[in-house]
Amino acid sequence: MEKADDGSAVRVDRDYPELRDSVSKLCADFPGKYWQDQDKKGAYPDDFVNAMAGAGYLAALIPEQYGGSGLPFRAAQVILQTVHEEGCNAGACIAQMYTMGTVLKHGSKSQKEHYLPKIATGELRLQSFGVTEPGAGTETLKTKTRAVRKGDHYVVNGQKIWISRTAHSDLMLLLARTTAVEEIKHKKHGLSVFLVDVKKGLRDKTIELRPIDIMTNHLTYEVFFNDAIVPVENRIGEEGEGFTYILSGMNAERTLACGCILGNGNWFIRKAVDYANQRVVFGRPISANQGIQFPIADTYAQLDAADLMARRAAMLLDAGKPCGYEANSAKHLAAEAAWKAADVCMQTYGGFGVAREYDVERVWRETRHFRVAPISTNLILAFIGQNVLGMPRSY
Repeated sequence: MEKADDGSAVRVDRDYPELRDSVSKLCADFPGKYWQDQDKKGAYPDDFVNAMAGAGYLAALIPEQYGGSGLPFRAAQVILQTVHEEGCNAGACIAQMYTMGTVLKHGSKSQKEHYLPKIATGELRLQSFGVTEPGAGTETLKTKTRAVRKGDHYVVNGQKIWISRTAHSDLMLLLARTTAVEEIKHKKHGLSVFLVDVKKGLRDKTIELRPIDIMTNHLTYEVFFNDAIVPVENRIGEEGEGFTYILSGMNAERTLACGCILGNGNWFIRKAVDYANQRVVFGRPISANQGIQFPIADTYAQLDAADLMARRAAMLLDAGKPCGYEANSAKHLAAEAAWKAADVCMQTYGGFGVAREYDVERVWRETRHFRVAPISTNLILAFIGQNVLGMPRSY
């Protein structure tokens, strides 16, 4: 640690400093009042998303040959972390950064050349990820939504749930069953991935959206497919191999989500420290009390440890190596530490913490969400227990 002019420690491991500075400057145009208004209205942050796309941040992981920046996962993680450290919300942006990976890894040459440059500029929004179903949840292999081939197209029928931003996305990355369960030889086969034209489906009334009112402004829907037409050319990769394609994207999703989560945690720490130093009771700042100071310090250390695992997951993704344990563990550790930071910050503010003008309660709600999404705490622990430690499947 180096020392600042006031004697406090300065982090020397803040990688990509220029990138952090430029993202911070963009976020300065979207203060807490902007996010409070979006939250109150349940509105989509168009201005913010357009600004992020215009600055090229949403194309960070798209190779330069397709109009992106070709940056490593760690840089994308830093972009998202900085957004949240500034009190903004990248929830409407993160899917644009990782869902394109399925096209990049498994799409045809023509699909890459057609879609990726438009996704890079923001001309096309690919922000909707259609996997979860009412009867399957995260048990993806039980997917029932059917895509039946009829000549040069597929006819899709079924239902998805907890699908965010669909009404504000041009395309959806959809997982659907192309072979009936009783006809497949292995449970991992029979599922395929498609790029679905959401706007066309809404116009044709073959796609129906029903909003789900939740505690955070995630613009979440139930999505119904009623004889929706998807051209064969919109299938990504081989028919029946979609589950494998989706799995690779999930590790990317969890690794990038760490950026958002850690950013929230760091925002809470800064807010708690600033408030505790300024709030004077009985002639001294409340930060002088161990009951205030120690929980903040403890949480700071836990966030720092989670950050190291998040970096490790990003490093493995960039190297093209397996990272299921690292991606899941990083997400788990980050979510637990950030939720503790949220609670500590709320407790530090006391009654003022629930006043909307301080913005603590909004970010507090958003942070609690991360303990159940994009994957819940218990599922991660089950994965580690069974697949890493070799313990029996739990019931």
